[in-house]
Amino acid sequence: MSRDGGHRSDLRAIARRAMLERGLLPDFPPAVVAEVEALRGPAADGALRDLRAQPWLSIDNDDSRDLDQLSVAEALDGDQVRVLVAVADVDALVAAGTPADGHAGHNTTSVYTPAAIFPMLPPRLSTDLTSLNEDADRIALVIELTVNGDGTLAGSDVYRATVRSQAKLAYTAVAAWLDGAGPAPRRVEGAIAEQLRRQDRTAQALRALRLQHGALELETVEPRAVFHDEALVDLAVEETNRAKQLIEDFMVAANGVTARFLGARGLPSLRRVLRSPERWERIVELAAAQGGALPARPDSAALDAFLRARKAADPVRFPDLSLAIVKLLGSGEYVVERPGEAAEGHFGLAVHDYTHSTAPNRRYPDLLAQRLLKAALAGQRAPYGDDELESLARHCTEQEDSARKVERQVRKSAAALLLGPRVGQRFDGIVTGASAKGTWVRIFAPPAEGRVVRGEKGMDVGDRVRVELVDTSVERGWIDFARAR
Repeated sequence: MSRDGGHRSDLRAIARRAMLERGLLPDFPPAVVAEVEALRGPAADGALRDLRAQPWLSIDNDDSRDLDQLSVAEALDGDQVRVLVAVADVDALVAAGTPADGHAGHNTTSVYTPAAIFPMLPPRLSTDLTSLNEDADRIALVIELTVNGDGTLAGSDVYRATVRSQAKLAYTAVAAWLDGAGPAPRRVEGAIAEQLRRQDRTAQALRALRLQHGALELETVEPRAVFHDEALVDLAVEETNRAKQLIEDFMVAANGVTARFLGARGLPSLRRVLRSPERWERIVELAAAQGGALPARPDSAALDAFLRARKAADPVRFPDLSLAIVKLLGSGEYVVERPGEAAEGHFGLAVHDYTHSTAPNRRYPDLLAQRLLKAALAGQRAPYGDDELESLARHCTEQEDSARKVERQVRKSAAALLLGPRVGQRFDGIVTGASAKGTWVRIFAPPAEGRVVRGEKGMDVGDRVRVELVDTSVERGWIDFARAR
């Protein structure tokens, strides 16, 4: 490969080719560029509720610029807290049937690769005009939740409003501050500091209730490419933290409100479901090998109890167990739920009403949910027919799967760059996949996954193994291992 542009340039080129091979478009067509360039500014609507005086804040990745949500929490009588989650009104500038909508509807998601992000919407939209940026007036859909001290919901509502963020915060700094391990981030003082503490307490109550109902606390390893200038120098592990959990808990609760709000008003919704695990029998075997006992039939509460016990007993190796469980649970998918139908639910989250509605700059299903919500608020019929929604659900599932495969391929290309000089060395790892298509192992340092091309017989997901690196291909994203003798 040419190194004229450095590792980042090489990986970006690989990502572009991988997207095209899987039917994803890495570039915006001229019609989309022209449409966005013609926009004069962010959407505005003086008839909406004016909530700009609220101490709104966002928490996202350190380098995120496409800000989809803000949150604020208000103490009520007793132990109740009113939580407001503001979601960027992307539909206000990306109307159905426009060129930008067509491109977004084709890819259905932003694609995040080590070298580059390929956004679903042009950056002028997703990082500016439809982003809930600090110190900027924006219109939003607000999802309101009244949360009791025990994490149950006492009420909820959805409406449109004008909002203004007072603080753009990052997960790492907020988590360190909440844990007492770091200084207060910029703008975290006074009302914003009080907000963060109240939101954290409320999110913990929401999480505790979900855990009681069987939500799975998984802790997987997420490698992140580290560049020095344009050169790839390492793969770092992205760890979960208290600030990430805060946002996750609010989003799960808000997405449940969205689903129930649409159902109560006679509109369909696009649900995100994770059916019963594809390989529950193997999960039972893994638990038994570590001294646990799970029932013969899938049971999320029993699985969560086992996982929590293992995390307490062996926190260092818990991410490896989590990864094996994630692989065995299978993939989520989008399905259409019509009013009056029973929700299939999400096994891993232990919720029965779950849609995607809180990231419309990044995911097309969330933009669809936004249009359904606005129709419900206006007392109108659904903007999509049943057959059209069914087709969109299948398409979004397929494209998100393609995007995940692209991201995984480029991560493997990045790992191949690092491992290329280490052919012949041996590594400890865990089996992450085992089927007729092949057997895969993730080594621990650096965190990289590859295929076992020799000696894979008898390996199964969750097994600890020692392997030897025998070959790499940066272009193809291949890392080949053999069982070490």
